[in-house]
Amino acid sequence: MLTAEQVLLFERDGFVKGDVVLNDEEVEILRRELDLVLEGKTVKKPVLNRNLASESSEYGMSMEASETIVQVVNIWMASDVYLQHAANLALCEDVAQLAGTDTLRIWHDQIQYKPPITGGPTKWHQDHPLWPIIKPAELISAWVALDDAVVENGCMWMVPGSHQWGDHQRHLLHGADHMPKHKRPELLPEGVEIKPIPFEIKKGQVGYHHCMTWHGSLPNQSQMKRRAIAVHYMPGHIRYEPVGNHPMNKHVHVQPGELLTGDDFPVVYKK
Repeated sequence: MLTAEQVLLFERDGFVKGDVVLNDEEVEILRRELDLVLEGKTVKKPVLNRNLASESSEYGMSMEASETIVQVVNIWMASDVYLQHAANLALCEDVAQLAGTDTLRIWHDQIQYKPPITGGPTKWHQDHPLWPIIKPAELISAWVALDDAVVENGCMWMVPGSHQWGDHQRHLLHGADHMPKHKRPELLPEGVEIKPIPFEIKKGQVGYHHCMTWHGSLPNQSQMKRRAIAVHYMPGHIRYEPVGNHPMNKHVHVQPGELLTGDDFPVVYKK
């Protein structure tokens, strides 16, 4: 469980570092499973397995053709090992504590892998506005590093307090220096400052962030890999409220306004 200080930091900043939750052997198992999925050697398949840099970016800006960001969505559907990871009791207890819930479901998970030298930037964004089929905006992500994630290999950066500023996704820009810009800063709450900070995470460690927190990352121009698994957890009260489309839409089998339940959104924690 998180300390009272960590909970307060999350409430203030919209993100907080947790413990090392995977040992070296557990990390290596997830790495091997990832390789099998990327090579198409598993019987079951994830929802998506793509290079974000080779197609129109969901974050609103194109990337260089030479850049690579491997994204795998719902690797848990292809690998029981990743489903077990999503149900990791330490992760789930922390997220339930932060969300104030007794039930957690998987909204979806995602791998983002930035290979050495060619790993591209992840554009600045807020998660929930990119998920236009669920409400309210009260999801929490558990981002576990499968390699040390540091500035040199493209760790995430966060803007403290931005989870309290509302939906600014369509106004966010990714500057030439890879720092966030706002098209219409007058729409921001009075007195706030956009001051991103690096969110470095050790191999096997978890970082938590709110689904409205501004975050992005720099390119990986180092010789190191940067692999991570993020599980986006839904508190038990999240509803299906479609106002747009999403790759998970075809997996939904409830009516608008109903709780988002079903086999493709499994319960991984129940207190």
